Amino acid sequence: MLEFLLPPFAACLILTGIHAYLGIHVIERKVIFVDLSLAQVAALGTAIGAVLGFDYGGTVSYLLGLSFTIVGATIFALTRVKDERVPQEAIIGIVYAVSAAGFILVMDQAPEGTEHIKGMLVGSILFVDWDKVILTGLLYSLIGAFHYIFRSKFMTISLNPQKAYDEGLPVRFWDFCFYVSFGFVVTSSVLIAGVLLVFSYLVVPSVCAVLFSDNFKTRLLIGWSLGVLASLFGIIASVGLDVPTGAAIVCTFGVFLLLSGIVRSLMNRKSSAA
Repeated sequence: MLEFLLPPFAACLILTGIHAYLGIHVIERKVIFVDLSLAQVAALGTAIGAVLGFDYGGTVSYLLGLSFTIVGATIFALTRVKDERVPQEAIIGIVYAVSAAGFILVMDQAPEGTEHIKGMLVGSILFVDWDKVILTGLLYSLIGAFHYIFRSKFMTISLNPQKAYDEGLPVRFWDFCFYVSFGFVVTSSVLIAGVLLVFSYLVVPSVCAVLFSDNFKTRLLIGWSLGVLASLFGIIASVGLDVPTGAAIVCTFGVFLLLSGIVRSLMNRKSSAA
């Protein structure tokens, strides 16, 4: 049993590593649903590949999903302006809604479309193999290295956008680089874990980390720790209760977020009383 659970747990660790980091950027940029939106755009591209006769989740359908994601990244980079009349989150929501509707329309014409829709939502991380884990780990390592090399630009734009504009940084260009690299992650993650689990890995650890620290590195450590624990307890619960693994981990993240909120509230009360 332990050997069977090792590949999915390793996949969860990889997802935690990259998504907890990206999630802090997403929280600071206040584009919380960009992950869901890009994931849905990627799913639409993959669905079109399936209708055209390519294997769902295969190389060609993956490349189609990635191509669609790059288009979405371009839209999000271009719609970020210094003095915005329309909040970027509104654009993100519209892209999500249109992509989701398109995905349903396309999948309605595909063989086993209902199963693909379910897989897109909750994934099949319990059945991931070592080859997929290794390839995904290598891809995310390259993306992580890219972000580390240009960390000063990405962090300035996320944490202090006014400073980025004042220093003359080409914000739209670096936004495009951020969203494209984000798109690579999302396109790969959705095929492994599904939209809901990917969103949870991105947002929940970051939100919990923000509750307890203002320091980026400390937030990252908190996010990683919470992601590992939620993955472990979620997988154990899914096996013990015989329920879908993705859904079990998402619910575990929800419990961790609730507990974090309670602890933060108690800390605030204690601080006020002092």
